Amino acid sequence: MALKWMNDWSRANPKDIWRPAVSIGVVGVALMIAAALVTIGQPFKTASMQTGPRGEGAVVVKFPETLVDPTAADYVSQDPVKPQPGDKLAKDIYKNVQVLGNLTDANFTRLMVSMAQWVAPDQGCAFCHGDGDISTYSEDKLYTKVIARRMIQMTQDINENWSGHVQSVGEAGVNCFTCHRGQNIPSGVWYRIDPVNKVMAGWGAVQNRVTLQSQYTSLPSDALERYLLEGKNILVSAQTVRDKTDTASIQDTERTFSLMNYIDNSLNVNCTFCHSTRAFWDTSQVTPQWATALLGIQMVNALNNTYLVPLQSVFPAEQLGPVHQDAPKLACNTCHKGYHLPLNGTDMIKDWPELASSAPPKY
Repeated sequence: MALKWMNDWSRANPKDIWRPAVSIGVVGVALMIAAALVTIGQPFKTASMQTGPRGEGAVVVKFPETLVDPTAADYVSQDPVKPQPGDKLAKDIYKNVQVLGNLTDANFTRLMVSMAQWVAPDQGCAFCHGDGDISTYSEDKLYTKVIARRMIQMTQDINENWSGHVQSVGEAGVNCFTCHRGQNIPSGVWYRIDPVNKVMAGWGAVQNRVTLQSQYTSLPSDALERYLLEGKNILVSAQTVRDKTDTASIQDTERTFSLMNYIDNSLNVNCTFCHSTRAFWDTSQVTPQWATALLGIQMVNALNNTYLVPLQSVFPAEQLGPVHQDAPKLACNTCHKGYHLPLNGTDMIKDWPELASSAPPKY
């Protein structure tokens, strides 16, 4: 059939012999590639992550390496030491143990050593306790020790009171390594960047600014401040003109888009990870991840106001925000760092019942 078509073309177009040859060549190469793919398989394999009920196409398709957090390989943990009758408690051995004093000496020391590995692997214990001998470890001279004490309490709070978010997919939870990953200051913290001069205040002050908070888009750069610090309602304007029930302004809507864009980038997903393309605004058509994300937004807002903001006077000036001299605050990217499951969903409290709750640990 192909040969007859080529002969007929050549008779009708004796000077144009390249077009049929090229056409047949392209088809032939395409068939060869298709046959190769069928025979040897897809050279660029993808993996599908189901995000909703089966049969609805609720999946996220990515290259496998983008679904796996490589820093999980750097996580170091230790098995807990089961307490024995007569074991002395940390508060009875050491001075000024305001948190974790009810742990046995073995488990207290084990946690302190691991925290040094998670947060300050280069400085070690000296990061919080200084270069003196162990007799000076009870002193609170270094700001890092004061902050670490509060961060332990924050970790216990997260695991105890926000399990709906941090354990939404199996046992996971968080510990210091979840955010720090071997860094003194976790990546993904943020600061206020709105102008301090009232003359510059207004919509123009936060719109069309190339900033990390706006994900380098023209979207508003104060979305994290509004929703993850001030706890404002996340709203979008109505779909119909002059809807009397509409309480959201254009600015509110754009801030919402800015926040959603930030969340997408923080988890390396797209809008359909939480929303249905049929109706983004309809909370009855969302995926299970929508509720988890909403709880996470509430959690981050509470943690910033309870733990991070009050530490502003404790941080040294060089670690405060460049505009408002505010304390570093956390958000989605502080834990997720570009993956929908931080550290591939590793159980971060299995070996650390001391951090799972403010109540006495269960070994």
